[in-house]
Amino acid sequence: MNRTLTIAALLLASTAAQAQVRNSQPAATAPFTTRIPEARDIAYPGVIELDVDATNIGQGIYRVKQRVPVAQAGPMTLLMPAWLPGKHAARGEIEKLAGLKVTANGKTIPWTRDPVDVYAFHIDVPAGAKAVDLDFQFLGATAGNQGRISIAPNMLNLQFEQVSLYPAGYYTRRIPIQATVKYPAGWTAASGLPSRATGSTYAYQQTDYETLIDSPVFAGRYFKRWELSPRVGLNVVADSADELTAAKPEMIDKHKALVDQSVKLFGAQHYDKYEFLLAITDEMGGIGLEHHRSSENGVDPGYFKDWKDAVGDRDLLPHEFTHSWNGKFRRGADLWTPDFKTPMRDNLLWVYEGQTQFWGLILGGRSGMLSKDEVLDNLAIWAGGQDLTKGRQWRPLVDTTHDPIISSRRPKGWLNWQRNEDYYVGGALVWLEADAIIRERTGGAKSMDDFARAFFGMRDGDWGTLTYTFDDVAKTLNDVTPYDWATFLRERVYQVNPATTTAGITRNGYRLVYTDTPNAVAKAGEKGSKSTSFAFSLGMTVASDGGVRAVVWDSPAFNAGMDVSTTIVAVDGEAYSADRLKAAVTAAKTSKDPIKLLVKNDTKFREVLLDYHDGLRYPRLEKVGTGETGLDRLIAAK
Repeated sequence: MNRTLTIAALLLASTAAQAQVRNSQPAATAPFTTRIPEARDIAYPGVIELDVDATNIGQGIYRVKQRVPVAQAGPMTLLMPAWLPGKHAARGEIEKLAGLKVTANGKTIPWTRDPVDVYAFHIDVPAGAKAVDLDFQFLGATAGNQGRISIAPNMLNLQFEQVSLYPAGYYTRRIPIQATVKYPAGWTAASGLPSRATGSTYAYQQTDYETLIDSPVFAGRYFKRWELSPRVGLNVVADSADELTAAKPEMIDKHKALVDQSVKLFGAQHYDKYEFLLAITDEMGGIGLEHHRSSENGVDPGYFKDWKDAVGDRDLLPHEFTHSWNGKFRRGADLWTPDFKTPMRDNLLWVYEGQTQFWGLILGGRSGMLSKDEVLDNLAIWAGGQDLTKGRQWRPLVDTTHDPIISSRRPKGWLNWQRNEDYYVGGALVWLEADAIIRERTGGAKSMDDFARAFFGMRDGDWGTLTYTFDDVAKTLNDVTPYDWATFLRERVYQVNPATTTAGITRNGYRLVYTDTPNAVAKAGEKGSKSTSFAFSLGMTVASDGGVRAVVWDSPAFNAGMDVSTTIVAVDGEAYSADRLKAAVTAAKTSKDPIKLLVKNDTKFREVLLDYHDGLRYPRLEKVGTGETGLDRLIAAK
């Protein structure tokens, strides 16, 4: 037989045999059945006792003991809060819970973690047990790569979701709890939840679990409280005492005016007492988080000491205070949940955060926390930023409300193309346009102030939650002045809309222009971030060491292949500096030669030629004509 034919026949036979052997193919298992009971609106039988030792600030460890009453023996599920209001995603720090031990009548009870919902722990309560006792630790971040640092040498930020579990099967508002916390000796603690201090141990007023989670604590070695109104206080902790003594009476008066202007705007207060919690620090991680009767606010050192230069921090308190009305009292129906296990749906964040961004800036101006020029400078930066937001070409504003869940606020490489959480600024500019429409249609007799009072200004003292839908928003706008508001909102928010939303500026008497020098707020931002913005010219922001921090999609820098891993080493043959690059951009206006950069990516060096000749460009607002405009009236104190 021919040898070649024999080999071919063998190969064919082998291939046929292999064709009869199938790869392993598992069948689908039965649908997953959860062991976690759904929340019911019934009272929990008993009061949970929570005892936290927060004295180990050196290692950032909270030690927790918790007693949970039980009504009967059998299966029980304990949950760590996952979906947290204000964070808009499942961001409970489950990874920092350690050492969990469960006992009843002195005997250990085994626990198992739920295989799907990892925030859930299943136990079997033995017969005769009246309560289960929990013992565990919360291991706070001691370095930035572990998450936000909330326990520092001179202060801490205790959030009760970090140090407690709760029984599944109940609305959290129906679970009573009594918390006690021991702080380092000599420290003072502040919270929206009333307490009684015995030495360094604070016994907090018995409340429900939902309210406890909504009542965080700032505690610190250096502390001072100012009374802003009979119902509102400013509680400040700092890394050093001189940050507190630097507060001048006129600065505190602006905080008092913030409260006054907010109450005048909304017409009601949705708290019995409200406590601003403010940390002036570079030791503890930054934060801006709303609560019904308090807010967590973190600013850089110099808030009082360098008040003029702290413009980037002075709009934080107006924003978070506004949330007591918008986001806490009035909340999108899809965002309200009966417990901290049920996923939130963020579709209405363009109201929750977008209108808060709007009112936070306006109330900053009305109170004097920001000057009028600083308000206008911020609006210019917002509008200019929208010019750069190329993501408007493919992504509707409403879709950005899902970003807290999609990305968990991790860093992104192409923010303006991805359209990162644009419901804040993009949403605010929609509300500014709504203000202009209302003024036009009523001859200046009404404005967004009328919407704010109608939508948020009922039930003084009620710090529950009143939900709303899209239709409720459109109806209230229509009650202020008849217009096809539903179509307006759908076009601006729910449809892809490439056009920059500047109509609220132009229809309110100003226009967006570009000059060769940054406005005062932009300058302060560059100083605070130790970076220089070439976003509106070359299309990038550069740190003081030449590291590229952001690149604008489809800009000269983008088209030259630069990204956030690029470092600029030299400009036109000389070592990088911000001034040198600015000079090169300016010189290129009268030259046909490209701007020459030497850049580095990892260990690779290359020359980049930027063929850009339009000079430095920075946004600012310019008044159209003379006399008082709608925007002037919007910013003016009431």
